[in-house]
Amino acid sequence: MPTVLITGCSSGFGHAIALHFLEQGWNVIATLRTPQPGLLPASSRLRVLALDVTDAASIAQAVEQAGDIDVLVNNAGIGVLNPLEAIPMATVREVFETNTLGTIALTQALLPQFRQRKAGVIVNVTSTVTLVALPLLAVYTASKAAVNAFTEVLALELASFGVRVRLVLPGRAPSTRFGENARTRMAGAPEPYAALLEQMIASISDGGPVTYAEDVAQAVWQAATDPTSPMRLPAGADAVEWAKA
Repeated sequence: MPTVLITGCSSGFGHAIALHFLEQGWNVIATLRTPQPGLLPASSRLRVLALDVTDAASIAQAVEQAGDIDVLVNNAGIGVLNPLEAIPMATVREVFETNTLGTIALTQALLPQFRQRKAGVIVNVTSTVTLVALPLLAVYTASKAAVNAFTEVLALELASFGVRVRLVLPGRAPSTRFGENARTRMAGAPEPYAALLEQMIASISDGGPVTYAEDVAQAVWQAATDPTSPMRLPAGADAVEWAKA
């Protein structure tokens, strides 16, 4: 059976993606910064590896331990929801180190085996906020928009080697830990932005269409297994609408 390596599997989208591939009979390498027992069901087809995509040594070790990979899913990411002037540059760098440079670094580490085998699929999970701009998400959006551009260029570079590269773009997912973590970063926003912050919080909780983790898992599965899938796959009812905008 083929093998998929997925980053950011501790919760949310990554956890759902790992479960979905396991259910389809694949060998799954689920990675996260700090492996914890019991996060995923025991299976002879599952390996859990420590991987910090911001650490070159951690990437090298995980790639060596993983062996041959058929599909790479770059899902690990962090969010920040705050006015730009309230975001320390240290946080900006942290977001880009994880969301953008981490994706590039892990992809680069696995490219030689894909190219040599003339096979493989790379699926990068970004966001539909890169298609429809929303306030207070400038840093997060920029980090993911960079991955969109990187992905499309990489697809051109690797086409002659038989390696497919795809994007999955989820919509809003307020029920995931990612959303919770993003909202905790709003503390300390300047008072003039208070009304905008309240408006954004209300819109996140307005009861409209959202993206569920299984929506993302299905979209990643399609991207990984369907050679005719489009370059960009929106995931979630709201994402499909945003992609039309």
